[in-house]
Amino acid sequence: MVTLPKLNDLGFFEIRLESIGGLGANLAGKMLAEAGVVGVGLNGVSFSSYGSEKKGSAVKAHIRFCDMDTRIRDTSPVERPHVVGVFHESLSKTVNVISGIYEDSTVLVNSTKTPDELKEKMKLRGGTIAVIDAIGISLEEKNRVNMAMLGALFRLCDFLDPEVMRGVIRKSLEKKYPLAVAPALRTFDRGYNEVVFQTYALPEGETMPDFIRFDTPVLGYETQSIGGVITNPGNSILKDLSISRAGMMPHFHEDKCIHCASCDNVCPDFCFVWDELPDKKGRPQMFLQGIDYQYCKGCLKCVQACPTEALASEREEDGYADLHRMPHRFNLAINS
Repeated sequence: MVTLPKLNDLGFFEIRLESIGGLGANLAGKMLAEAGVVGVGLNGVSFSSYGSEKKGSAVKAHIRFCDMDTRIRDTSPVERPHVVGVFHESLSKTVNVISGIYEDSTVLVNSTKTPDELKEKMKLRGGTIAVIDAIGISLEEKNRVNMAMLGALFRLCDFLDPEVMRGVIRKSLEKKYPLAVAPALRTFDRGYNEVVFQTYALPEGETMPDFIRFDTPVLGYETQSIGGVITNPGNSILKDLSISRAGMMPHFHEDKCIHCASCDNVCPDFCFVWDELPDKKGRPQMFLQGIDYQYCKGCLKCVQACPTEALASEREEDGYADLHRMPHRFNLAINS
């Protein structure tokens, strides 16, 4: 019988996984719970919450562990996690991924940044930051991001047995996808061995911010604008799909482009920016200027459609999209 390192007032050790659809956080939560319940004799539960069931939409997976003599009567979302797994670093742009953490919680991030850089970016005051390049590992091993994240989570949750998890992976994959078993195990082991972490003490005299429930409305009877006017409506011009990219993005090579618009024909989000210019004979023609990465969710349909390899699939690097973005010239809305 294992001993859980921390417990809340109800006797639970709680984990929350922050992700987007397509990265496998829902399955990772189920496998993590199974390894704790079946493997080491804990009582546990796992469930997920998400909106539209599609790639790129926000997903949360919730896992609770407790002793066998503790009954689980709480099936609400995990709001005060002891461990947070952030499957997509860019989620921090729009989601408060560290909401509700304690001063000694652990935050695992899929990133190539250092713990110091992530502490600054996420405005973390205290706790442990763990980093794993899960996307890089999954691309090299031709497997899923969730296996690398699971390996790192098992390293951080040392009350769980990684050998049990290897058995769960084999059982889950060997019947339907036998060829995926070996890459999944390699990805899991690399996540377990390559995660790095650093602990930061809460500065003397500082306290963690007061906890606010995630479903607390921003606008209420005291905070709404006069007349209840929504001053920043959601629409197709103001949308930002950058957090939907799961590690890959198209790069535009203008010297190879023949401006055939095959990319624009298959793009679901109108990412490509065109301008009418004279051709070599002085006739007006539409020329591709570049990609507005604000609207690009990394589906890479344009790369497959391009006949001249003017668009290439590349690993997304921090800052590349901002540096190479060709913004649309919309004058229909102001993003305030």
